[in-house]
Amino acid sequence: MTALELSSPVAVVGTGTMGQGIAQVALVAGHPVRLHDAVAGRARAAAEAIGARLDRLVEKGRLDAAERDAARARLKPADGLAELADCALVVEAVLERLDVKQQLFRELEEIVAEDCLLATNTSSLSVTAVGGALRHPGRFVGLHFFNPAPLLPLVEVVSGFATDVTSATRAYETARAWGKKPVACADTPGFIVNRIARPFYAEAFAVHEAQAADPATVDAVLRECGGFRMGAFELTDLIGQDVNESVTHSVWQSFFQDVRFTPSLAQRRLVESGRLGRKAGRGWYDYSDDAERPGPHTADKEPPPAHVVAEGGLGPAAGLLTLIREAGIQVREEDEVDGTRLVLPSGGRLVLADGRTSAESRDVVHFDLALDYRTATRIALSASENTSPQTLAEATGLFQALGKDVSVIGDVPGLIVARTVARIIDLAHDAAAKGVATEEDIDTAMRLGVNYPLGPFEWDRRLGRAFARAVLDAMHERDPSGRYAPSLALYRHAYAIDKREGTS
Repeated sequence: MTALELSSPVAVVGTGTMGQGIAQVALVAGHPVRLHDAVAGRARAAAEAIGARLDRLVEKGRLDAAERDAARARLKPADGLAELADCALVVEAVLERLDVKQQLFRELEEIVAEDCLLATNTSSLSVTAVGGALRHPGRFVGLHFFNPAPLLPLVEVVSGFATDVTSATRAYETARAWGKKPVACADTPGFIVNRIARPFYAEAFAVHEAQAADPATVDAVLRECGGFRMGAFELTDLIGQDVNESVTHSVWQSFFQDVRFTPSLAQRRLVESGRLGRKAGRGWYDYSDDAERPGPHTADKEPPPAHVVAEGGLGPAAGLLTLIREAGIQVREEDEVDGTRLVLPSGGRLVLADGRTSAESRDVVHFDLALDYRTATRIALSASENTSPQTLAEATGLFQALGKDVSVIGDVPGLIVARTVARIIDLAHDAAAKGVATEEDIDTAMRLGVNYPLGPFEWDRRLGRAFARAVLDAMHERDPSGRYAPSLALYRHAYAIDKREGTS
């Protein structure tokens, strides 16, 4: 099954920001495009707006004038649905209400040809439920573009329960012909991206709700240590707190209030107060003209330790040993010792975040997981009342000697990056095991859809495939609500690795 012929007309119903973006993508690809909106005049206004954007592409040298003129000639507003009768594909981008979408597709089914592909751009509703209103749901598919559609490459091609393979394949190939990167996905709450991305927000909010760190510090650690493009607080301010919370709530409800997807009470209060983010002038941060953006907590300068002892290697943080030596600090390795920690001159221990708290051991400082310890510019440390000030000072001085800013946060298990990445990896394994998407498509979706520095399975391979399970096992012991219980898929995966390595 191949992509739609370029001569085949494509219709977009709903001319808001997303509808206009999808129409522009199809138009620039070479299709005749029809625009329809239930509100009189909006389709014509949308056509003018798309034309203006094409003008800007010409000005920027991304489109030549002849192509612009040809595209404009192919773009037609449609006053009624009847004008879409000869279209080969109709993409809906209307209000996110099941009854509205179902009614629209019932009407379209009476107008278009039997081989016309019908698609919804829904991000939160069940594709199966929307298509359930049709007499012939086999030709119905989800085409979930990401905003802004002309710029972001990812398209989730979602097969509902009744979607024919031929329909899904044609939609997939058409998206690819439009220059997009499609990923195939089963109809599950949140699809790929909005399902697997929930911990990125949830764990940041949980650390804040535990009074372990303020939003600016959490965001800085996620960016400067974890390698994420934006922190969770600034990103939700950009998205809109109401929009982000709505997606979280939809996924949670759709999974029958699964504790793994529980919404944040702190975010609920933010929404109730009208602090919806940038669009409202205030969210987690204040965006008024005279507001000063708060900075992350950064520890005062401490002298570096003269030496450290590495007991048992550092697992995913093994690269630190090279950096420590390059900083002129003596390192003695004792591989025969059972453990994965650094012993500081005071006798205190520096341990990679493993899901336990510092309070459970005497004189321990935990340090966070980094995407790349060489390029990371910040590290988070946690200590407890059982940690001596000297040990914390030595740990702080050690990372400062490596050129890192240090943020000391409260004693929370998994710190910030480690707990977030572990949960993302777990949800990815769970989704793949349940047939939501392939590992490759999940990695592609998370890199392109939300700009993660690595896909979950790429991260898993880099960390060692038992890392996420070990962190979540430990966190589950400390919070047995089920929120951190590793999925059966992750247990199976990690156990298989353990058996091959001869461990238990």
